Formats: sequence, C-alpha cells, structure tokens
Amino acid sequence: FRSLVFIGPSAEAMELMGSKIASRHVAERAGAPLVPGTREPVSSVEEARKAAAEIGLPVMLKAVAGGGGKGMRLVRDAKQLAAAFRDAQSEAQNAFGDPSVYLEKYLERPRHIEFQILGDHHGNLIHLGERECSLQRRHQKVVEEAPSPIMTPALREAMGRAAVGIARAAGYTNAGTLEFLVVPAERSPFGYDFYFLEMNARLQVEHPVTELVTGLDLVKEQLRIAAGEKLRLRQQDVTWRGHAIECRLYAEDPANNFFPCPGRITRLEHPA
Repeated sequence: FRSLVFIGPSAEAMELMGSKIASRHVAERAGAPLVPGTREPVSSVEEARKAAAEIGLPVMLKAVAGGGGKGMRLVRDAKQLAAAFRDAQSEAQNAFGDPSVYLEKYLERPRHIEFQILGDHHGNLIHLGERECSLQRRHQKVVEEAPSPIMTPALREAMGRAAVGIARAAGYTNAGTLEFLVVPAERSPFGYDFYFLEMNARLQVEHPVTELVTGLDLVKEQLRIAAGEKLRLRQQDVTWRGHAIECRLYAEDPANNFFPCPGRITRLEHPA
C-alpha cells in the first residue's frame, strides 16, 4: 500500500481538527479570536453550572466530536442546564460514540461565514474567499452564497489571514474549510468582530459556490496537491468575479412532522 495516496489532509490533521476542543486550542495558538467558552469538556452538571456562570448566559452546550447540529443545546435559563446537559450528552453519544460536551457563549443572531483554504505539501497555504451560510435550519446550512453580502476587502483579508494561520498551525494540507461566527461591532475597524468556530477537514458539498466565483476547479486542485505538486496560485493571484448561490432541497413529509421522506416517484427522465 506504499504506492497509495489518500486525497485530503493527513489523518493527524483530521483527528486534530475533528475535535472541537482540540481545534480551539490550535486556533488559540494561531492567535485567532475565539468565542468565549471552556478550554476542556465539562464532565458534570455542577461543572457546567460553574462554567455557565463564568461565561454568562445564554450558553450553547456542544458535542466535542459534533457536527451537523447534533449534540447542541441552547441554555438561556440556569434551570434548563441540567436537562440540556443530559440531552446533549445522550445525543452526542448516539451520534458520535463520544458523550463529551463543552460550553460556548451563545452569540445572538450571528452571521455564519466560512473560508475555503488550499494547502500543498511544500508549505504553501492560501484561502479562496468566503461563503456566507447564515440561513440555516436545525443548525444545518440551507443557503450558501459567495461573496458574503457584508464582505469588504479589509474584512476578507483579516478573516482569510486567520483561516490560513489556523490551518498552518494544524499542519493542514489539501482542501478544507474554516468556519467563523461574525457579529456587528462598532469599535472594530471592519464593522464586525469574527470568532473561529470549527474546521471541516474535507471538501464540502458547497464548494461549487467558490468554484464559480474564483474560476478554479477544487477537485483538480486536490488531485494536483495529492500528486505532490506545488500550488499554482499565490494569494495575490486569487480573484473573485460575480455572485453564486447554492440552495439545499429537503425531501420531507410536512404531514408527518417534516420527517425525511422522498415521496413517490411517478415519472423519471434521464438527461440525454
């Protein structure tokens, strides 16, 4: 198997950035801004109460190994904490085989903006700009848009620099996405503050939005990187043109509490 090359980041980088706690430590080392929260998992309701008091309500309980909105519970009242803690742990265990949860300060109505990055095996890392993914349902993205309606060149440069810095601190190669929460801030030179949320150590289903505005084929770039080639682009070579939007369609039954359901297929025509 020595001749086999897996296309994507290393197993070590995937494991490191797959943990919400470990990835926060990486971002901290890189000097990126973080949402206030616990540095380690909370192991009991009492520990969660103490952390919530220090952070300040409302808080979000989140699965350490989480994703897709699983193992997340919003707590606005201290009386809700015990039940939310048990529910988050149970859902995290069922979804990921790991009941560990941690606490983050809950930001009211933030924007959710993610940055696409590419890194080769020669130390070169660049970002390809942002995707706005604030329109969500059940903590899952519904609409992806590039560029973000709020983006300015200065804010893009600052967020892109943070994204690349975190990826570099993780020893990351190939394609990946850094996610940030963004909130208005009068004192910020950009008009907004941004905070690292998590990293997706893979090519995401929304990557065509970035392809359309940059003119790059990200799958081809992944193959070139895996083959050992250097990135053909420097950061100053990346440009954005036009606007792209991707929407996710849900196949659900509204008469059954919106339970997943493909419906009945009565006609099918293959493109030819």
